[in-house]
Amino acid sequence: MMTYTMKQYETFIFDSCAFDPKAGKIELRYSLDEEAHFTETLLLPPPAKPYALCPTPNALQALHIIGGISYFKTCCPKKIEIRSGSLSKEETVFWNTVYTKGLGEFFFKNKIDFRGLINFPPSKVQSPNSNPTPSPNPSPSPELLIPIGGGKDSTVTVELLKKAGYEITLLRIGNHPLIEETAKIAGLPMLTVERKLAPELFDLNAQGALNGHVPVTAYLSILSCVIAELYGFEAVVMSNERSASEGNVDYLDMQINHQWSKSLECERMLRQKLANNGSHVEYFSLLRPLTELAIAKHFANMPQYFDCTTSCNANWKILGKKQASRWCGTCPKCAFTFTMLAAFLPQDILQTIFGSNFFDEEQLLPMFRQLLGLEGFKPFECVGTPEETIAAFLLAHERGDLNRSKAMKLFLEHVMPTLKQPKKLVEEVLKPSSDHCIPAAFTHIIHEDR
Repeated sequence: MMTYTMKQYETFIFDSCAFDPKAGKIELRYSLDEEAHFTETLLLPPPAKPYALCPTPNALQALHIIGGISYFKTCCPKKIEIRSGSLSKEETVFWNTVYTKGLGEFFFKNKIDFRGLINFPPSKVQSPNSNPTPSPNPSPSPELLIPIGGGKDSTVTVELLKKAGYEITLLRIGNHPLIEETAKIAGLPMLTVERKLAPELFDLNAQGALNGHVPVTAYLSILSCVIAELYGFEAVVMSNERSASEGNVDYLDMQINHQWSKSLECERMLRQKLANNGSHVEYFSLLRPLTELAIAKHFANMPQYFDCTTSCNANWKILGKKQASRWCGTCPKCAFTFTMLAAFLPQDILQTIFGSNFFDEEQLLPMFRQLLGLEGFKPFECVGTPEETIAAFLLAHERGDLNRSKAMKLFLEHVMPTLKQPKKLVEEVLKPSSDHCIPAAFTHIIHEDR
């Protein structure tokens, strides 16, 4: 078998970015030492009416820079060159943070010393940015854009806002029948953006390029704000929860968080960047006050979505064979989602949703141990804290129909005896937090629907 060794390049170059309104196409161009070239393409849906306005240069450049992270990580060059525009000193701080923390898991798994690695260069001549605009206040009946990914969280956001009477349009990247079915059940219009990664990226991967997790939510967030500008939406409403802010493990004096681009820190930074750039788009996560368990409690009352939603990431693979079932039944995300819903749904319904009783799957027991905090650290997946997992087991145990399962026996033997105030733990996990960026006009939605 032939082994490839990828060349080490010195400079990652952000060459150019462009929007063609007639073709509805955005092109993002990059290169390594002007030798390896990449062009990522985004095809936008035809607007029902003329575009509200073209993306501002700042918005398009932000999309260009966040899109570059997939190509930069192939060899992590020590030098970065920006040719698609200028960056202020404040913007370099923003992008240094996004790349460093957003690639934290990638650095950890590839044993890369990231300290001092990411250095976005400020422009020598900078235009003053003396009048940053505050976050806008949405009108009484704003048009909302909600990105959806086929899971329970965005579905809960959609239903809460529908119930509150807001005008909603959904946004997705790529086609998938499960998301199609979700939109159909919601009865809402949906915009679809087709993202085409540069094929040269996969060629480099075959040659031994570095690979791993990238902050995809940061990409989705910035793309959503660009789409909101183009199509005239006043706000982008995300579905990132409270526990996304808690990391997984410490590495080289930095907390590594698989979900960093879903965190409250990232949300606040992006909101500030939008304000500094004069964007009219409001950006926030409606579910930020809630834990995954509290979100599951909402979702458990939405049976119309039980047959079409999934949180298993095996459904969204870019390459490789797509799985036939909605749940692989072998990953931490499957184990965690089953646990969250087991807190509120009886075994027969869980069996229908997941295809089997995951609490009795021997291969998942090591993952339950991690999720419960018994060993290792929180898995590198979009999963909640050990406290949430423990609270879910407590609620499932109280109901009783899963008490003979292997995972429940594990919990009762190793976790239950260590709990001093189990009821208080459940109450704390289900209690909404006041630490969020939700505009005042929307805060009642979470608190009234408890």
